[in-house]
Amino acid sequence: MPEPKRVLVLCTGNSCRSAMAEGWINHCLSPVWQARSAGTRPADAVSPLAVRAMAEVGIDISRHRPEHLGVYLDQPWDLVVTVCDAARELCPVFPHSVRTLHVSFPDPADAVGSDEERMVSYRATRDAIRDRLLPELAGLDKR
Repeated sequence: MPEPKRVLVLCTGNSCRSAMAEGWINHCLSPVWQARSAGTRPADAVSPLAVRAMAEVGIDISRHRPEHLGVYLDQPWDLVVTVCDAARELCPVFPHSVRTLHVSFPDPADAVGSDEERMVSYRATRDAIRDRLLPELAGLDKR
């Protein structure tokens, strides 16, 4: 079996969207793709609501810790995906030639209200990542 393709998923805080995308990719597209995620300005922790949203679909991201993208700059990647517009603007040039893809999602951390009201946004973002990003990566695998 060939080595998995490596994808780095970037967003600003690495606490919601990119962490959820990493979880989806590793859960659904392994062993073809292997994902890591990072942020341009990493948060202190993953959002508990993101952890909860992913747990609802059987994916555990509770051990994820936000990391700065600088940790990954010198590593070889097959693909770098930005999942927010701010990360796209701040995405550095990687030393190794790497393909990039931008698929933006709303930040569920911007939601207001009770946890239950905010979970609506987390679930919508979680499902949008599954419905839009996973087919993109699956399509790239066939090219």
